[in-house]
Amino acid sequence: MLLRLHRKRTALTRLTKLLFLSLLLRTVYETSHTKSTIRNQATSAVPPFGPERIFIASILWTDEELLRKHWAPAIAELAREIGPERVFVSIYEGGSLDDTKAVLELLKTDLEASGIRHRIVLDETTHKDEVERSPAESGWIQMPLEKSYRQNWTDWFTLDQGTWVPRRIPYLARTRNQAMEPLYELKRAGETFDRVLWLNDVVFDGNDIRRLLATRNGDYSAACALDFKHPPNFYDFFATRDADGYEPLMARWPYFRSPASREALTRGLPVPVTSCWNGIVAFDAGPFYDTKRPLAFRGIPDSLALEHLEGSECCLIHADNHLARDKGVWINPHVRVAYNTSEYESVSASREGDWPSSFEVMTGLWRNRFKRWLTTSSPVNQLVADKVINWFHADHSHAEQGDFCIIDEMQIMLWNGWGHA
Repeated sequence: MLLRLHRKRTALTRLTKLLFLSLLLRTVYETSHTKSTIRNQATSAVPPFGPERIFIASILWTDEELLRKHWAPAIAELAREIGPERVFVSIYEGGSLDDTKAVLELLKTDLEASGIRHRIVLDETTHKDEVERSPAESGWIQMPLEKSYRQNWTDWFTLDQGTWVPRRIPYLARTRNQAMEPLYELKRAGETFDRVLWLNDVVFDGNDIRRLLATRNGDYSAACALDFKHPPNFYDFFATRDADGYEPLMARWPYFRSPASREALTRGLPVPVTSCWNGIVAFDAGPFYDTKRPLAFRGIPDSLALEHLEGSECCLIHADNHLARDKGVWINPHVRVAYNTSEYESVSASREGDWPSSFEVMTGLWRNRFKRWLTTSSPVNQLVADKVINWFHADHSHAEQGDFCIIDEMQIMLWNGWGHA
């Protein structure tokens, strides 16, 4: 009896050791193979700028330090590399709390000296002006509850329940559309562009833009970078949805739940997604010129936002883009940008052999597995889904094709930025 029990324990110990060894060997092989595959994809030569005509657009607010140290010189250099005859730079800035306007005045001078066509709007309207004006017919909402917001490092201010406040996303959509106005003016004058390149206040270089524009040899409705604010954590959860329409599963590599998105990333290939923005995004310009319904930025309807819901204009633009269904939306994992220089240096394409690190690959693959195993395979936020369904049933004229963009938040403008309500 004791002998049989000893043999069973010995066999179980051997089996445990074999399973552990098998798991270890699999992990080592998987990590090595994934790193090698990504490295092979990353070593391809950076393509030169082609003959495409590029419309560069950006909206900026209170970004003086980054603009002065990096962004403004980088934009000017990028425009020169593309070529004065093939580029237009359109920037909208409004009500910055620092000296952003002065930096953009210097950028104007730089672009003019290089013969780069541009429109840089320096709007004196502040966020305080926006929040204190009379409520408009759309883009405003009432505070659902009383809430306090930080005024500075020591003081707070309170918005009472029922106070009318402007919604953040419709404001951003409006300013993005203002930055797009020269595109349409030039079209009326007989000039069109092939790509619309949107740039956030990120650190980048010309090679990043070359790589991005060349994603899938230019066959895309939109192509995005990856952006990082606190590396190695990915930043833009608000606008990114994987190939199945879900938010990223995790902030660290390999990010996604969708097999199609995750597998492309682990092979170093362009990643199919439903939407993205991620600091830099290049669009096929065609849909913006549609004669019946030109593509434009927007927010979700106010009546839907009343349900304590919100969706990014940077996600909704893909939901409205008919070309997304034909050519797809893609993330190029070899274009990585960040929100300051040190973070950029830790993730940029110049470190292809180091990104992601072997440790990040090994731990990331297992974290991703455990998260998929331990959470539902259909991770729709039921609260959000129920609110959208109830909104639709309340009035069958209601429609929102960007439902995958919607999250359980209410975002409002404040005099010194924005906040949650």
